[in-house]
Amino acid sequence: MAKGHRSQIKRERNAQKDTRPSAKLSYARVSVQKACFVLDAIRGKDVQTALGIVTYNPRYASTLIKKLLESAIANAENNNGMNPENLYVEECYANKGPTMKRIKPRAQGRAYRIEKRMSHITVVLNER
Repeated sequence: MAKGHRSQIKRERNAQKDTRPSAKLSYARVSVQKACFVLDAIRGKDVQTALGIVTYNPRYASTLIKKLLESAIANAENNNGMNPENLYVEECYANKGPTMKRIKPRAQGRAYRIEKRMSHITVVLNER
């Protein structure tokens, strides 16, 4: 068990909090694999280049990630007072979300399962 008063424990926990600007999209209706194709393309790039890549990428996940990236840039500008020209994509990843299970009727009374996968997408920026 942790030592000290409850407020002291909370103060220590908040001191270790990550201050980098980020944005998270939970329960995105796209699989992790498909989201990672787009995320791999923008990882490590500056935000102007990343926005250009995402804007002209034909994949469905790129529309979701574009909104997420714009949100992270706005968070950096408004909450952290950072300059948008100096920002770059430090981390971006997709974690597995819940799966919706559906049934597809097949011949001779069989039923096949359809799995509609979801993901939680996170974009973390930093200043150069």
